[in-house]
Amino acid sequence: MIGKSFLIAALLTGASFAAPARAESSGDDAGTLNPPSELSIEYWAERSKEARFDPGMCMYGYPLAKMGWHDAARRIFERCAEHSNVYAMPWAAWTEENGYDRPSDPAKAADWDKRLADTGSSIGQLNYGLDLLRGHGVAQDRALGKALVDKSAAAGDKTARELAQHDYDPESVTPTADLAHYRKPQF
Repeated sequence: MIGKSFLIAALLTGASFAAPARAESSGDDAGTLNPPSELSIEYWAERSKEARFDPGMCMYGYPLAKMGWHDAARRIFERCAEHSNVYAMPWAAWTEENGYDRPSDPAKAADWDKRLADTGSSIGQLNYGLDLLRGHGVAQDRALGKALVDKSAAAGDKTARELAQHDYDPESVTPTADLAHYRKPQF
């Protein structure tokens, strides 16, 4: 049985459940035509090292990230995002923002947010708007940040509406996100 988290991850990454192309292999007494490894996390983690793109890999980035296999997850998110999978772009930004297995790169995270915003995505508009409001990974531009948040709100994003209602104060929607990056400890 496929777990709920796996299905959610598949939907978030835009995975298709269409039948895969038939691989060359011989059937066994039970009739297996494709090697079972094609359905394993290990298989897709290893395939992420290859330069070629396979749309089937896109649904494996999230479970790999949750397992702590951040390098493989990052490769999958980036490869899928580079091939115009808009569902992978916020995850590519997320891995760059958080770093995990390497230093955080706010500029790369903001670039992924911008690329998603440029597709017309309300999530991308909200996230890149927040980047601009904060000046995080990009030069601060409150006017453009507000405009993007307003576009996201107009498209129905509840978080964007809440942010606009609170005078575009990022802490109103992400109260703890900025603590480590932007505040100095008070003694």
